[in-house]
Amino acid sequence: MNFESEGYREFLELFSRHVETYLGDIDLVMHETVSDAVHVDIHVVPANEERPYIALITSGMSDLPMSVPDELDEFKYAELLICLPPDWPISMEAFQDEKNYWPVRWLKILARHPYYAATWFGINHTIPTGEPVCEGLDIAGFMLVPPMVSEVEFFELEVSQEKKVYFYQLLPIYQDEMDLKLEQGADALWEKLEEHLEIEDLVNPYRASVCR
Repeated sequence: MNFESEGYREFLELFSRHVETYLGDIDLVMHETVSDAVHVDIHVVPANEERPYIALITSGMSDLPMSVPDELDEFKYAELLICLPPDWPISMEAFQDEKNYWPVRWLKILARHPYYAATWFGINHTIPTGEPVCEGLDIAGFMLVPPMVSEVEFFELEVSQEKKVYFYQLLPIYQDEMDLKLEQGADALWEKLEEHLEIEDLVNPYRASVCR
């Protein structure tokens, strides 16, 4: 996409208004200087009284359609977000440490994955990381869920009659949680999550596994 074009500016205006309506004011945009496949910027919404957690949201993933099945054509455009505890360090200095930067790194990796792999993302899909996201954190992957931190209307942004963008939240999960989801289905994992965790726990990557 031409980032100086009127179409891009119109999308960014719609995107920003949508995010700020349902999550809060955008405090920072981490602009990508070198891009591949799609240009992915990260928008930062700081914690606020109504939503006491930080939200990181991609823009740019939806520039290209995902390879969805024909019957799911409506869902071919997506953006991603991840939520973090309110005290998570957000600065260029803090991001020199991978234990602070990995959420940004994995948003960028996963925003490009559907185009590299000719695949698609949808609700309750799980994506293994294949490697530790950082030292000392045993996350095995992510489950894609509807945004849990906002009104349901945030899930969908109508850009035009031909294009709707859907927002999926990345929920970091452990290997035993991923195994439960793959063996017994997403409902079994959700039952465990709802039984053991509050929303504040779900945005904390260092929470305990619900399967231990």
